Amino acid sequence: MSDAQDDDALRRGFDFLHGDWDVVNRRRTDFLDPESDWEEFPAVSRCWNLFGGAANIDEIDVPAQGWTGLTLRLFDVETEQWSLNWSSSRSGKLFPPVFGRFGPDGRGEFHGDDTHAGKEVRVRFVWSGISETTARWEQAFSLDGENTWLTNWTMEFTRRRAV
Repeated sequence: MSDAQDDDALRRGFDFLHGDWDVVNRRRTDFLDPESDWEEFPAVSRCWNLFGGAANIDEIDVPAQGWTGLTLRLFDVETEQWSLNWSSSRSGKLFPPVFGRFGPDGRGEFHGDDTHAGKEVRVRFVWSGISETTARWEQAFSLDGENTWLTNWTMEFTRRRAV
């Protein structure tokens, strides 16, 4: 693969996500407590392409909980990394981004810093299990400088069938 092909593949890393998806969310009731319960709820997501693949937006609708969310993903040509920027209708604020890329195995890992419940946390997003019809997203927090991670939210994506 030439350098130009490598660059294009990096820039198009989130092409798999374009389109409409049914999403099963599993989220801890307390993001920092490994003993907390999990709640499960459905959602619908729609993602579209911008900048010829070097950016995209997805909107997730969670009607059972009465909120929507938005992720803006941007590919930085200089660093060859993606920034993932999240907001929801619950706060209307943009959370600090996470940064990373997809590896040759197709797994994407993205890291950033944030606060949760007044504590500084390291955040990790992982995209895996990517196919034409499925994908998996996982969020984990670390309170100890990435020595340990607590997964606190997962989303299982299944492509919606055309009607």
